[in-house]
Amino acid sequence: MSLYLSMAAFALASSISPGPVNLVALSAGAQHGLRAGLRHVTGATVGFTGLLLLIGLGLNELIARSGYGPSLMLLLRWGGLSFLVYMAYQLARSDGKLGNDDKAQRAKPSYLYGAYMQWLNPKAWIASLAGMAAYASSGDGLLVWQFAAIYFVICYASLASWAWAGASLRRHLSEPRKLMFFNRALAVMLLACAVYML
Repeated sequence: MSLYLSMAAFALASSISPGPVNLVALSAGAQHGLRAGLRHVTGATVGFTGLLLLIGLGLNELIARSGYGPSLMLLLRWGGLSFLVYMAYQLARSDGKLGNDDKAQRAKPSYLYGAYMQWLNPKAWIASLAGMAAYASSGDGLLVWQFAAIYFVICYASLASWAWAGASLRRHLSEPRKLMFFNRALAVMLLACAVYML
């Protein structure tokens, strides 16, 4: 039982700590409400769990054996960095309107965007590699699936708490000026994540 508690603690520490996906969940909840934010949360959780499973089932070994590992990691780093800068730009140029008008309805967070984010998120790759190295390095398929199932539940709950926090802030951000300030603060945090990646 202590192995599963350790897995759960690792998943919680990795999932609840601030990062790009968490900040976007917070922003989605604040701008569009909890229901729309949960689309992002679901996609991000499924995307991360898929990445975790693939790494646990041998993707990392396949990459290492191909000889393209360092190039792929460099590409991932720069792709993730570019994506974070793009997201920060989108937040910074927000007009401060809540997700009620037609333009905002079209820009609602999506399931696919959440999943895509995880595959470009270096934090997700590091958590997947470190987690599988710590708990399933033996290659035991059952252990890989158990760890992924535990991680799925905790990742979803963690990201949902960020979306819920954003939705709770929504009533305080009803003025466009306040929401613009909030979005710009999140944009600065995303840029800080990007700088940290360098």
